[in-house]
Amino acid sequence: MSMKVSDYVLHRLREWDVDHVFAYAGDGINGLLAAWGRAGDKPRFVQARHEEMAAFEAVGYAKFSGKVGVCAATSGPGAIHLLNGLYDAKLDHVPVVAIVGQTNRSAMGGSYQQEVDLASLYKDVAADFCETVTVPEQLPNVLDRALRTAYARHTVTAVIIPADVQELEYSAPTHAFKMVPSSLGVAHYAPVPADDDLHRAAEVLNSGEKVAILVGQGARAARAEVEHTADVLGAGVAKALLGKDVLPDDLPYVTGSIGLLGTRPSYEMMRDCDTLLVVGSSFPYTQFLPDFGQARAVQIDADPFMVGLRYPFEVNLVGDAAGTLKRLLPQLDAKKHGKWRRTIERNTARWWEVMQRRAAVDADPVNPEYVVHALDELLPHDVMLAADSGSAANWYARHLRMRGAMRGSLSGTLATMGPGVPYVIGAKFAHPDRPALAVVGDGAMQMNGMAELITAAKYWREWADPRLVVAVLNNQDLNQVTWEMRAMEGAPQFLPSQSLPDVRYADFARSIGLDGIRVEEPGGVRDAWQRALGSDRPFVVDFRTDPAVPPIPPHATWDQIEAAASAVLQGDPDRAAMVRQGVKAKIQEMLPGRRHREDRPGAGDEG
Repeated sequence: MSMKVSDYVLHRLREWDVDHVFAYAGDGINGLLAAWGRAGDKPRFVQARHEEMAAFEAVGYAKFSGKVGVCAATSGPGAIHLLNGLYDAKLDHVPVVAIVGQTNRSAMGGSYQQEVDLASLYKDVAADFCETVTVPEQLPNVLDRALRTAYARHTVTAVIIPADVQELEYSAPTHAFKMVPSSLGVAHYAPVPADDDLHRAAEVLNSGEKVAILVGQGARAARAEVEHTADVLGAGVAKALLGKDVLPDDLPYVTGSIGLLGTRPSYEMMRDCDTLLVVGSSFPYTQFLPDFGQARAVQIDADPFMVGLRYPFEVNLVGDAAGTLKRLLPQLDAKKHGKWRRTIERNTARWWEVMQRRAAVDADPVNPEYVVHALDELLPHDVMLAADSGSAANWYARHLRMRGAMRGSLSGTLATMGPGVPYVIGAKFAHPDRPALAVVGDGAMQMNGMAELITAAKYWREWADPRLVVAVLNNQDLNQVTWEMRAMEGAPQFLPSQSLPDVRYADFARSIGLDGIRVEEPGGVRDAWQRALGSDRPFVVDFRTDPAVPPIPPHATWDQIEAAASAVLQGDPDRAAMVRQGVKAKIQEMLPGRRHREDRPGAGDEG
């Protein structure tokens, strides 16, 4: 039986164990769509509502499965729509392959309908590999290299296939001049540093008295080794947001997230340490790392292009996190768990008490911190979590404690709006037997989350565990930007850009066969979570939350807090008392147990 190029593309994807392709139809990939019909929908064509959502779903699938995510789109506008999701994958180092159509070869260069210079368009996002197939013999090499490169370099690759090429009879490359045969599979390897580099790293870490560890997503497969290292060094461990699920938060020395959305104990640990070990993280915000010259530092990363970027590291170890730590541990001197470690554990315990107090602050109508804090103890042990960009990410970072087999992610480096709902849909295709939950703002929900609920409605009956919960923090405000304007510019809310219409999200979910509830008072929060987590289908919880609860970072100065409060009062003087209460809670968070005026944030260099 003859095979077309389009048939071979799907055949080769199956050989690479690709079981889902997230896509949207268009005539630029008509040949592939017909091939899907002939192939019995294998690999599975998952129909998103928009190509950008297809790319985000591929990213979510890759993040939660560890496998390559594959997305497909038509030529021209379809290929353009993929870009935001593909850049999300590129910047978070996630393996994703995009397969896109192109106009017929005979029309190329003729300013034909939907003709876009895709090679130029994808030159940056798929810089490691982007190729156009012009003859059948280019396959399977082009597909193999795209998949192998995505896996090996944790990046985005692209394969462009003109519409007429999809319809050609497939002809395999032969043992002939200028033909390039290929083979399946990617070699699994775990690089480890040279012995001399390990000795130098051990010397740095052994010489320190106050060791801090920062882990990122590159340490996810090294949980046991990180725990052992922290124990030997008497260290505390902070987590970059993409590495939030690397270590459980019930370990007393895990200080939680770091950075703009991070915790006070992570900030204080970095401020006061004399030695820093970074494992599997390219955390970019250097202002949250120790001052230059304060700490001796060692970095471990499997990617030689990502070492030495963020801090003047004394030793850069290029190697797999688990393998490198295993070789490093025998050379480390065990430190006594003294004052440094006790201080970290005490600060961390106090932080969680502060979070509980902040969640208990009255708000109008519901405190968003209480919404997320109440969820924490109800989370299933194997839940897959996602947060969208915005103030929702603050509460995800600070109030949800990872434990057991929980997984979590968000758009870490691109910090784009809109991936929360498609992430968890992709996660459900990766693990249909596990519950998934997204915390999103109403801005992101209106941008694309509502439409993507239709995708969930289409497929949820196929999932062994039907639970997919979308929690909308509905404050009718683009809240993160509003607060950034207040804190950084001292400006009141600019309503034309920031105000959002109120939408009945739960009603919309019910209208398409899902379930949902609207919560407008604190007494209904816990019951709503329990109902959602016990539902027999995807569930939307529309929480009417207070936009005046400040997501101000842990390092904010006193002047910034006062400027933010003043901006709120200018914008809405009727809510002065409530805002002061929120600011007071923020001060309690930032100054736990402090008595002296000179110790307040912003009074000296510590701010």
